Parts: sequence; C-alpha cells; structure tokens
Amino acid sequence: MRFFDAHCDAVMNSYDRAFGFVAGDPRGQIDLPRLIAAGGRAQVFAVFAAASYFRGRDIRVLAEDAISTLHGWAGDSAGRMIIARTWADIAHSLGDDSAGIAAIIGLEGADPLPDAEALHDFFALGVRLVIPAWDDNHFSGSSTGGGGPLSTEGRRLIELASSLRIMVDVSHLSDAAFLEVAGLMGDRPFIASHSNCRALSPASRNLTDAQIRILAGRGGVMGINLAPDFLDPAYLAAWDAIMAPVKGADAATRQKHRMAAGPQLSAIPLPPLDWVVRHLKHAFNAGGEDCIGLGGDLDGISFGPAGLTGVESYPHIVDELGRGGLSAAQVEKVCWRNMARVFEEVLP
Repeated sequence: MRFFDAHCDAVMNSYDRAFGFVAGDPRGQIDLPRLIAAGGRAQVFAVFAAASYFRGRDIRVLAEDAISTLHGWAGDSAGRMIIARTWADIAHSLGDDSAGIAAIIGLEGADPLPDAEALHDFFALGVRLVIPAWDDNHFSGSSTGGGGPLSTEGRRLIELASSLRIMVDVSHLSDAAFLEVAGLMGDRPFIASHSNCRALSPASRNLTDAQIRILAGRGGVMGINLAPDFLDPAYLAAWDAIMAPVKGADAATRQKHRMAAGPQLSAIPLPPLDWVVRHLKHAFNAGGEDCIGLGGDLDGISFGPAGLTGVESYPHIVDELGRGGLSAAQVEKVCWRNMARVFEEVLP
C-alpha cells in the first residue's frame, strides 16, 4: 500500500543534535529507510518554529535552517527523496515506485514570518503548506490558546497562500479562525493535516462534526492524528489530569511539565489501534469517505496507539482498516488517494 501522510515532525530531531534521517536513526519515529520500507510515497515535513515554544531563539533562522536540513536530506538521499515543489513532483512519486519519496515542506505556525508578504520568501525556499498558528500569534488565535480569530495580517496570509497555491492547513487553529479561513477560501479546498473527531475525543485540537462537513464541502481532507489523547477520551482525561497544574500556561511551561511528568504519562494505558477506525468511520458519516486521510504527527507525539511504534507500523493501519470493514477502495482513499486529490487541486 502507498501512503501519503500529511504531517510529521522529523526535522525537529535535527534542531539541537545530529540526526541520521537518511541513513536511519532509531531515536525518531520516522526516518527514510523505514518510510520507504513501509510504503511511504509522499510525506509532509513540518517546520515547527513557534515563538512561544522556542523563547530566546531567532525563529526565522531556526525555520530557514530546518528547511535547509530538509533540502540536505534530499541531496544526501541518492534520489530516494525529492523536495516536491509542484503537483507533478508528487504525482511522479506516487506513480513510480522507483522514484524518490515526495517531501512536502510545511510551516507549522507562521511565526517565522514577520508579515504575510514574507511568505513569498518561504515559497521560494520550497514551502508548499502553511498552518497560520500553532499557538496564538500575530496571524491567528489557536485551539490551545485564547481562541481568537484571524488578525488582519492573518487574513492577508490566507489570501496570499491561495494566490501562491500553497496549501492552507487549519490544524491548530481556533474554532473562530477555522470559520474565517473557510469564508476566505470560497470554494477552494483546504486541509486539517493532523486532527481527529471532537465528537469522539473532546480535545480542542480535534474537529467538530460541523467543521468536518465544512471541510468536506470544499473538497478538503482531514488527516487522522495518532496521538492517543486525540483518539481516546479516557486517555485524554488521564492526560489532562496530569497536565492540570499547567493548564493555561505558555507552551514552554507546558512542555517542561510534560517532560517532568514523563513516567506518569507513560503509565497511562495506550488505546487500541481500532480507535483509528472509529474516527475514520465517524468522519465518513459526518463528511463522506473523500474527506479523510492520514496525518500521523510522528515525532510530534510521544506515543501512538498500542502496537504502533513508528512509520514502520503503518501497514498495521491497513490491516486494521480491513478488519474494521472498510473496502479496498476506501482503504486506498484513506492511505493516499484523498490527500493526493486535494494536493493536485491546490499546488502549482
């Protein structure tokens, strides 16, 4: 089975240490040899440089260095990975198993941009997807922040991304900003690269049924996130209880608490893999079978559901979808065809 996954954080492994993505590195949940062996053909690599997370660092330099790292990985891969700038690049990877995996560069939070016009510079560097905000920033409110709408500059960013044919991604946005993006996009599609169904697990990062219907109505796609708290409400409740002392704190404080609470978090029972199927079926019911794909958030999550350790486990998802009653055609849509369709429509 081919896979088109809409979100991973592999490049973060390279920020403060050497990381052997091309040769293979077990410290991460995804690397090139495992991605190839699992059937990966297109992968969005998130460049994460949120100001509230990386306090005291030049986040534009951090983002530019991360993009340079991705280009370096492609250059060192001997043709096994290419930086996809156009739909034709992705189509070639999906259609020819001897072609390199298509690596799509996305900005997870537009914090490195001082203003919307700076998106031109990042487009030239190969960026083809943008999430306006990971945490509240000068472009938008976020789902884990104050919940505010897009700013004037955020609205400019959406309009410019559309004109440049950069994919707009609403994962992490507040509910108010989601609705504004939908209004600004008109009949053009957008995605939620790594968000699940809020009706099943009430994490604020997940989508409501109404949002799923809006997304699907534009031809957009949501990518199922493998984070246990986004899948299973019981896991979410246990997680929230441990994180309660820092609820409402800034991202850096929450991360420090998360690291200190590692043993407690590790002790929460992982949900079974069939929670992925439950979210898929719920999204099917809300928006139809064309609105759902994969966005595993590998290397952005501490754990996956039980039995899933990294990208090498993606074939287990195919098996689980079959056990869950999905047809072969539906499995293909989830694994790659739906994401391929929307990227074909949006990218240059």
